[in-house]
Amino acid sequence: MHALDDSLMIGSYMFGQAAAMVVFALFIVNKAGSLIYQRDFAEGLQKLSTNEYIILAGTFHSVHALTTRLHPLQHNAPRGSLLDRPDPPSGIEVLETENFRLQCFETLTGTKFLIFTEPTQQNVDSILKKIYELYADYVMKNPFYQVDNPVRCEVFDRKLVGYVRPLNHK
Repeated sequence: MHALDDSLMIGSYMFGQAAAMVVFALFIVNKAGSLIYQRDFAEGLQKLSTNEYIILAGTFHSVHALTTRLHPLQHNAPRGSLLDRPDPPSGIEVLETENFRLQCFETLTGTKFLIFTEPTQQNVDSILKKIYELYADYVMKNPFYQVDNPVRCEVFDRKLVGYVRPLNHK
């Protein structure tokens, strides 16, 4: 990746040079780590190549997988007790810099929704949940969509842009 001035280039943007926005980009990564959807919500910012998008998504997937294995506390519940059923391990959820915030929402099926926002953006969880609802309604319920394949659904694109555009113009 290339650094220019004091900015950091992540996703498809040169962060630190853009006007204030809420949502910069959305990536959807399948359980195998493949980028199945990528959408930019900022115009006029430096773009990455398709290969760089794929590498970025795969790298985050790998770091997420590694961090699910890190357990700082030992689990000491009696075997077979209700306490012996810990929550499923979660990996890295938020990456913050002074120029952007990357937040991950992982579904029970292992699909990851990665959203790039302003570092000070509040309620990113609710934005991600709404995006997931749109995905469930317009992608997963589409009889022509095959799970874990690239998302090509015009209705999803329209609904997603219709949801994010007003957030970016507040």
